[in-house]
Amino acid sequence: MPETFNTSYGLKIEIPEIVKEIVSFMRAKPVAEYKIIIGSDSELLEDKSADFVTAIVVHRVGNGGRYFWRRGKLGKFYNLHDRIVQEVMLSLDTAKVFFATLKTETARQDPESALKWSFEIHIDAGENGPTKTLIQEVVGMVRASNFEPKTKPESYAASNVADRYV
Repeated sequence: MPETFNTSYGLKIEIPEIVKEIVSFMRAKPVAEYKIIIGSDSELLEDKSADFVTAIVVHRVGNGGRYFWRRGKLGKFYNLHDRIVQEVMLSLDTAKVFFATLKTETARQDPESALKWSFEIHIDAGENGPTKTLIQEVVGMVRASNFEPKTKPESYAASNVADRYV
């Protein structure tokens, strides 16, 4: 996957710049509650390779948000299980780098003015449809990495934001 993400304005930026944008967005209304979410979606192509999109979303609860996304084409995928697991792995890999950078940035900037935010990984799997048999496995992967998982219909970062660019 590429290192750069796209903004909704069409600019290309890397995770440290995304973190600064998100912290700035949160500091604009520091009393608000925020959810920072990472989710991925994919589409199987004719040659059995898959197009993956990972989204980073900051949601000011009850009052809008911002998002960043990146796309990459990866290997061959012959079944849905492997593709969904790859989506979750892409989200987790992104989350680990992003979360570490975010914690450093928020601690460095005036630790007295603590921002209220939670962090989630959105999984493009739900109780209805062919992905229902995968939920326990992928939720376990996310929890094992100490992140909060959300599945459909609550996984809007994967099923709406990332899905928009697949």
